[in-house]
Amino acid sequence: MIRPGNSWRRAGRFSGSQTFLKAREPYCVAAAARFLYHLDKAWMFQDEQKQVKALLIYSKGSLFPVFGSRPGIPMPCFMERFLKKKALHSVQGLRREAEVLENSLARLGAEPVERIEYDLMALDAPPDPAGFRAGPEKLVLRRAETRDMDALFRLQAAYEQEEVLPKGAAFNPAACRRLLERTAAREYLLIAELGGRILGKINTNARSFSRYQIGGVYILPEYRGLGIASRLISVFTQSILAAGMGVSLFVKKRNRAASSVYRRIGFAVLDDFRISYY
Repeated sequence: MIRPGNSWRRAGRFSGSQTFLKAREPYCVAAAARFLYHLDKAWMFQDEQKQVKALLIYSKGSLFPVFGSRPGIPMPCFMERFLKKKALHSVQGLRREAEVLENSLARLGAEPVERIEYDLMALDAPPDPAGFRAGPEKLVLRRAETRDMDALFRLQAAYEQEEVLPKGAAFNPAACRRLLERTAAREYLLIAELGGRILGKINTNARSFSRYQIGGVYILPEYRGLGIASRLISVFTQSILAAGMGVSLFVKKRNRAASSVYRRIGFAVLDDFRISYY
């Protein structure tokens, strides 16, 4: 039996919350990463046996619902007060769980300006060997160096404007540069180079208990269709898997070209994922 909404309380580092997240890790890598490493605020919902049944994580303007696909989870009674005090930029999670939170926010007068649907994908076995043979013969894959930052910034800027920014959002070059520098300093980042020109990149952007989430996959338009992405992703994910970690990502449903590449490499679709921007 589920108790009323006042059974929500601050999660802190409560071990039951970590157990709950671990059991759902492939479906909530980004949320688990925020909980573990960038925690601003998190709340848990417990049943009468004190078992955690849902988590709601807030980090840097985004809400991450992890409801365990359980129906009937009541929203926290503090949500209205929360919205008056905190900036809300997005809701991110499994589509059916995001919808529960979106419906609750709508009753409080908050409506998203855009919803983007994704396939949540995972890779836990070695990439298909064909991926390592893809791309131009003289393609070079290497780690980024300080001297590469200007070229990488151009790629990152193009990636954000093409794949990340919600409808109507203005591109912020300074924020883009700061994010790139943090990524280069803290995450795994691999670049693709041909004839001395940096033309592609891939990086991790979250780490949970035993999985990395990859993102920032971008190939210059004039070099697409040559197999560069296949080799870049294959080499990158192989190194993560060799370290004993799994790999997760989400890709826009309308980006069929990217989805096809991931499937050929060996990624499988786990579920529907959604980001709603406010």
